[in-house]
Amino acid sequence: MTSTRLPGKILKPILGRPALSLMLERLKRVPGLAALVVATTTNTDDDPVEALARREGVGVFRGSELDVLDRVVRAARAFKAEVICEATSDCIVIDPAVIRRCIDAYLNSPVDYAANVLERTYPVGMDTQVYAADLLARVDEIVTDAENREHVSLYIYRHPEKYKLLNVAAPPEAVWPELHLTLDTADDYLMLKALYEGLYPSRPAFTVADIVDFLKKHPEIAVFNGRVARKKSASEYFAEVKTHDDQSRK
Repeated sequence: MTSTRLPGKILKPILGRPALSLMLERLKRVPGLAALVVATTTNTDDDPVEALARREGVGVFRGSELDVLDRVVRAARAFKAEVICEATSDCIVIDPAVIRRCIDAYLNSPVDYAANVLERTYPVGMDTQVYAADLLARVDEIVTDAENREHVSLYIYRHPEKYKLLNVAAPPEAVWPELHLTLDTADDYLMLKALYEGLYPSRPAFTVADIVDFLKKHPEIAVFNGRVARKKSASEYFAEVKTHDDQSRK
């Protein structure tokens, strides 16, 4: 709720409902989840987030606002999670099938971490990361710097020499890595609101392919947030690691 660029963003109204409520509806469609947990902060500004989670019938855990790694580790322990599938609350149009695809990739491969953000092919906003809860607990014990503790799994994908990483690529109909579908700014809100208004009434379970198709047919909506300055993404962090490794080999 204390977002600096768009305060209260996850409760912004879309189709008469809070954005987070619409996201939770989508997450409930992911098959095979043992629990769905909103891991929010102990800041009183986030009291409405807890209230919403309880109304929606999902788990809720409250922890540190700045030490997000500690918050997620403790949430996993509280709900006895073995595997964490992480999605951030600004990804309000995330596709349940994309999440399941990342989970299956993790479960069916001998890897420590599977995600669709290491080499970006999906639009930004389909971001899904899957890893073992005990792996994150071990990371929690060794990292102390603020950057790693804010970005939860950053240490894992910044150290491919220690961990086996797997990137999940988008199928052709979902490839659009330059497209931003995250709720970060007022312009993002306008675009995502237009997306929901255009797709949800006739197809509540719209997919990432539906989004891509809709925005190609409505380019005036796709450019709403084209000039928004973005924070560094997981794929950019990972690209820095690969560049450093390539230079070291030379």
